[in-house]
Amino acid sequence: MTFTLATWNINSVRLRESLVEALMREEAPDVLCLQECKSPVDKIPTEAFAALGYRYMVARGQKGYNGVAIFSKIPMEEAGATDFANLGHARHVAGRLENGVTVHNFYVPAGGDVPDRTVNEKFGQKLDYLTHMRDEFLAKPPEKAILVGDLNIAPREDDVWNHKQLLKIVSHTPVEVAHLEDVMAAGAWVDITRQDIPEGQLYSWWSYRARDWDAADKGRRLDHIWATPDISGSAHSSRVLRAARGWEKPSDHAPVFASFDL
Repeated sequence: MTFTLATWNINSVRLRESLVEALMREEAPDVLCLQECKSPVDKIPTEAFAALGYRYMVARGQKGYNGVAIFSKIPMEEAGATDFANLGHARHVAGRLENGVTVHNFYVPAGGDVPDRTVNEKFGQKLDYLTHMRDEFLAKPPEKAILVGDLNIAPREDDVWNHKQLLKIVSHTPVEVAHLEDVMAAGAWVDITRQDIPEGQLYSWWSYRARDWDAADKGRRLDHIWATPDISGSAHSSRVLRAARGWEKPSDHAPVFASFDL
């Protein structure tokens, strides 16, 4: 069975319903994971998505904040959700596909603007969230699993437009990268995007603040697709749909894709 998966921080699923529908029609991933849905589950436009073939959904939602959802053309059942760091936020949900693969969809806290937990509570929450993820994967080593989402960290030097300038900027600080590497090691996760595209600058997010985001190209790779070693070798065709960042009234993130032969 071959299936394609996409992950996208949509920055409001209701505000950008037409963009989700465009992606479903034009790219047609078998599984689409959305973050920052900013909607209660019962307000997500499921009927419109089902009409495009996405008849299965698992989700956690909140009014106006956070929120994660997985839509699938492939039969899928819920596989749980964890309130990491006990924040009371809708930031994780998991679905199990009919082939036995579990898909974890994460929206890791952004962490605010100051990379110091002593003066910025949000940064501390981000680090605690990652620590809880690490501990969960150490306690329950994942198998036949895919982890995707907006992890709000660009770990590699070539995951940002300027490594030296961003070392003290939240999302690329050494302490965040170390925490993310601990999460990866705990689950023996493989970075599928970089397995397929091992070299070169690669971004999935461009700030709204740039007058011309495309020309400035000051991006960061905040959105990730990982897999456990037992299925990582089946992954291929990774890509970032950069063009989506230029759609009308876009999210500041672009969708990231990978395919699996299982």
